[in-house]
Amino acid sequence: MTIKCIHTGDLHLGMEFKNASFDIDYGKKRRIELWQTFDRIVNRAINNKVDFLFIAGDLFEDDYCSLGDIKRIAGKFAEAKNVNIVIATGNHDILTDKSFYRLVKWPENVYIFNNSVEKIEFEKFNTVIWGLSWDKKEEKRNLVDNIKAQEQGKINVLLAHGDTFNKDSQYLPINKDLLINSGFDYVALGHIHKPQFITERIAYCGSPEPLDFGETGLHGIIEGIVSKEKVDMQFVPFSKRMFITKEVQIDSEMTYQDIINKIIQCDDEDSRSNNIYRIILKGIRDRDIALDINELKESIKNNFNYVEIIDKTEPDYDLDKIKKENKDNIIGYFIKEMEQKNLKDPVVKDALYYGLEALLKEKV
Repeated sequence: MTIKCIHTGDLHLGMEFKNASFDIDYGKKRRIELWQTFDRIVNRAINNKVDFLFIAGDLFEDDYCSLGDIKRIAGKFAEAKNVNIVIATGNHDILTDKSFYRLVKWPENVYIFNNSVEKIEFEKFNTVIWGLSWDKKEEKRNLVDNIKAQEQGKINVLLAHGDTFNKDSQYLPINKDLLINSGFDYVALGHIHKPQFITERIAYCGSPEPLDFGETGLHGIIEGIVSKEKVDMQFVPFSKRMFITKEVQIDSEMTYQDIINKIIQCDDEDSRSNNIYRIILKGIRDRDIALDINELKESIKNNFNYVEIIDKTEPDYDLDKIKKENKDNIIGYFIKEMEQKNLKDPVVKDALYYGLEALLKEKV
C-alpha cells in the first residue's frame, strides 16, 4: 500500500505583517497572496489526486483572523472532498474550547487532532496518523518524545508542530534522536519556516510563502509517496514570491545615475518584477552625492515588484584637506592616529570614515 501526500504548514493565513519592514499597502497585498497560495495548495491536492494533505500547525493567525476567514478555509477544504486533510494546530492557531476551530462545522474530510497525543486510523489506506494540537501559545514540555509507531504492518505517520533544534525551546522541544528512532514511516513537522529534511523520512515543510527578509531562499511544499517499503517525499518550490537581499557595491567615481543603474542591474528583470528585494548599498560614494533613500526608491520603483534600500555607504573624504584644516583639533589628531594603522584594511578604513562622519557632524 502506498499513499500520496502533500505536507504543508505555517501558512499563517490572516497575517497583517504589522512587524514587517514594508508599508501597510504592501502588507495587505502579501496578506492576499497568502490566501492565494493556500488556494493553490488545496487545488494541487485535488488535481494531483493525493490521499492526504497534512497541515503541520499555524494554518492561520488567531490574532488577525475573523470567523469569516475560518469559514473560508473550511469552504475551500470542502472542495477537496476526496482528500483526507489532517491538521495538528500550532502556537499561532491554538485549539481551545473558545478557538475558531470550535466555531466552524468542518467538512467530513477534515480531521483535527485534540490536545493530547492520539491516532486517527484510515483503514482504506492501511494508514495511521499520529499527532496532537497545541492549546496554548508556548509549550515547554517534550510531548512527542515518547511516541512510537505501534501499528505493525500499517503506514505510520506523525504530524507535529515543534522544535527539533533547541532542547530548551518554548515551542514544543523535540528530541531529534528519539524522533529518528521512533519507527514512523514519515514525520511531517511544522514550526521551522525553512524547508528541510532531517532524514528522508522526517521533514519540515517550511512556510509555503516566506514572511519576511529572515526567510530568504526557496519556499514551497513537500509532496510525494509514503509506504512501508519506500518514502519519496520531495520539496516542491511553490511560493508566489521570494525575499531577496542584494549587496550593491558603490565607488566614488559613480554618478547618481550610475548608482541607480547598478541597483537595477542587481538581478534579471523577471526576478525583479516578481520578488521582494532589500538592497544594501555599500562602499565609498562621491562626498558631494547625498543619497536620499525615499528619492532613490521613487526612481527605481517601476523596476521592482517591491524594493527597500539600506544605505551603508560612506562619503569619499579628502583626508589631506581635512587633516590640514583641522591639524590642531581632535579631527586632525584622529586622522593621524588612523593613518598609523593599515588604511588598506577595510575594517580600519570603515572605522576612519565612521569616526570622521561623527566628528564632522559635531563640528557643524
